[in-house]
Amino acid sequence: MLVLGLESSCDETGVALYDSKAGLLAHRLHTQMAMHAEYGGVVPELASRDHVRRILPLTADCLKAAGRELADLDAIAYTEGPGLAGALLVAAAVANGLGVALGKPVIGIHHLEGHLLSPLLADPAPQFPFVALLVSGGHTQLMAVRGVGDYELLGETLDDAAGEAFDKTAKLLGLGYPGGPALSRLADQGDPTRFTLPRPMLHSGDLDFSFAGLKTAVLTLAQKHPERDQQTVADICAAFQAAIVEVLSAKCRAALKQTGLKQLVVAGGVGANRQLRAELDDQAVRRRFKVFYPPLELCTDNGAMIAFAGAQRLAHGRPAGAFAVKPRWDLASLAAAG
Repeated sequence: MLVLGLESSCDETGVALYDSKAGLLAHRLHTQMAMHAEYGGVVPELASRDHVRRILPLTADCLKAAGRELADLDAIAYTEGPGLAGALLVAAAVANGLGVALGKPVIGIHHLEGHLLSPLLADPAPQFPFVALLVSGGHTQLMAVRGVGDYELLGETLDDAAGEAFDKTAKLLGLGYPGGPALSRLADQGDPTRFTLPRPMLHSGDLDFSFAGLKTAVLTLAQKHPERDQQTVADICAAFQAAIVEVLSAKCRAALKQTGLKQLVVAGGVGANRQLRAELDDQAVRRRFKVFYPPLELCTDNGAMIAFAGAQRLAHGRPAGAFAVKPRWDLASLAAAG
């Protein structure tokens, strides 16, 4: 089965071709990072217009790279939600237009399900069941994953997601947009022990997260050092990153213990963080569990995860749906839908 995947939920336009026998054939991605940097954050109207400009040329380029034609497609998958309504409509319109023109099924995919299943594109890949940490700019969740569509929410953030905390902290430190990657780079040059920052909900006894207070603690620390030199900024970044990583790692270990599972999957943009990967890799060796990540290029939003999730859903008998976008959509609701 050859599936075209289209992603346009926020500020990246992704297109990919996935073949259920040959694997990922090609994928293309355009990021709007430079365009939104001028405004210090994503401007929804500009994001939508840029998706309109990019999605068809990217699709044509992807097909050419794979040596395939539109007529070769067996199905089209697109991100149905969650995301920016106007941005979601771009992939939805193109997918459904192609479906009608080609007489092929079209299936809407949950954006987070795409992230959740993306480590299955790696080599080696995990086997069901596993615990998944979804950690991105908008979401921080722990899920028990027992199969395609069989997801149990174990814990989630009560306020800022980890990626959101990275970006907001970077902004208050004057690191620009997008701030998360810049903060991580500076953290690699800093001393994480110079400053002490809280570990929110580290000992809460549940699997929920909270990072808003950590961001506020950084603000207080920054105000105590108004004349910050580069090393001080790097040390603050290192202390902040160490706090985030410690909480995420501890909650992952607790989730594995609670479920009795021995495999951990990490997905989402923050899953590319080197310090987080190093800590989880170390814990995996010490505590005898396995940890899996998607390829680095597939950590951020992309079409490959949508094409793959679409192929999996169709293989498991989920019917194609009608034209729809869902800016708000609870991932746990997929378990009830099957």
